[in-house]
Amino acid sequence: MITWKQAFREGLVSGSLASLLSAAWLVLAGDRLDRPAAPLNAVSHWMFGRRALQQDGPSFQYTATGYLVHHACSVFWAVLHARVWGARPAAKQPLPALAGAVATAAVASLVDYQLTPKRLTPGFEHRLGRPQILNVYACFALGLAIGSVLMRKR
Repeated sequence: MITWKQAFREGLVSGSLASLLSAAWLVLAGDRLDRPAAPLNAVSHWMFGRRALQQDGPSFQYTATGYLVHHACSVFWAVLHARVWGARPAAKQPLPALAGAVATAAVASLVDYQLTPKRLTPGFEHRLGRPQILNVYACFALGLAIGSVLMRKR
């Protein structure tokens, strides 16, 4: 197992990529509903309650806060992913890295929607359908995998 310091370093890289890719999908999915900021705004329900779930337009209060919460959660899962999976030699090869990232995304989804109180769910499920949510987690997994492979050189 790699150290927590190494896991944090890798988690910052892969979690940031996972956050950017999945947030980009959130914006694209929202744009298809003519509300590009709405899914990210919904994430800020952690801070602002139900009001955030109804915010359609971009704003610093809801959109920036939603992205920061989303980013922090992405890095959290990426650090755990790196700590558990990162020491395996195969973890830095593209296909095994993707398989590990998909497993992490599946666990994150399970925790987010089955084990977490409603007040702490991601929030974007209030604005998107299941296919779009699946794509959010797929983009998250892709970002984790790319980050893991990029960290191979370290």
